[in-house]
Amino acid sequence: MDFSPQAPPTAEAPFSLRGTGPDAVLLIHGFTSGPRSMRPWADALAAAGLAVSLPLLPGHGTSWHDLAGTPHTAWSRAVLAEFDALQRGHRHVFVAGLSMGGALALQLAARRDVAGVVVVNPGLTFADPAAHLAGVLRHVVASVPAIANDIALPDQDEGAYERTPVAAVHQLAGLFRDTRRALPRITAPVLVYRSRTDHVVPESSVRALRAGFSRRPVGLPPLTVVTLEASYHVATLDHDARRIFDGSIKFFRTVAGAGRG
Repeated sequence: MDFSPQAPPTAEAPFSLRGTGPDAVLLIHGFTSGPRSMRPWADALAAAGLAVSLPLLPGHGTSWHDLAGTPHTAWSRAVLAEFDALQRGHRHVFVAGLSMGGALALQLAARRDVAGVVVVNPGLTFADPAAHLAGVLRHVVASVPAIANDIALPDQDEGAYERTPVAAVHQLAGLFRDTRRALPRITAPVLVYRSRTDHVVPESSVRALRAGFSRRPVGLPPLTVVTLEASYHVATLDHDARRIFDGSIKFFRTVAGAGRG
């Protein structure tokens, strides 16, 4: 893995930044979005001495047409490769994700020895029932208007595509299904930040997460859910962003201090 000496000047660019300590965090952005939505979080983690990797997922950062041809397995493979690269050079590697990035973070934790997980409004189910028909609709409708910038704080932009490819929604459904099935295999501690008002990810996603954790063996670290009162879906760019950043840093330090990983 090539670490940059400093974070790039543009918020859209992916990067890997070496930390001053032995631990690292893999940050995963959401569906149709990109590093911009996670950049303030990455900066806060780097300032705390953690190594940070903020990759751009396949099919993102170009045009929605590229995302339309990207299978969800490509997102999963990219995340696995990034984690494996970080693990080779760090004592503990944590993973954190927003929305779809939360699903990928949880799936990763079921496949690898992740030290700990922080997810913000993780997606595991759909709010719109029509999303379940995307496998059929993709042959009729190429794209639909994006559901982006669900942010209470004015003048914020997560850098998402202006259109959402229906074929990619079908792939997202596959990711959600696979992740829900994998939840009982997670052994790492998980911290969830959940916005009271979220116009993108429904509350059924958190219920699915709780249900999956209820099937884990007794004695594993519990699932902790923290409610965000002042933010919408993209909470990493919203009123509660600092609370997320500070809380995640405290969580990572606590887990690392306990000797997990």
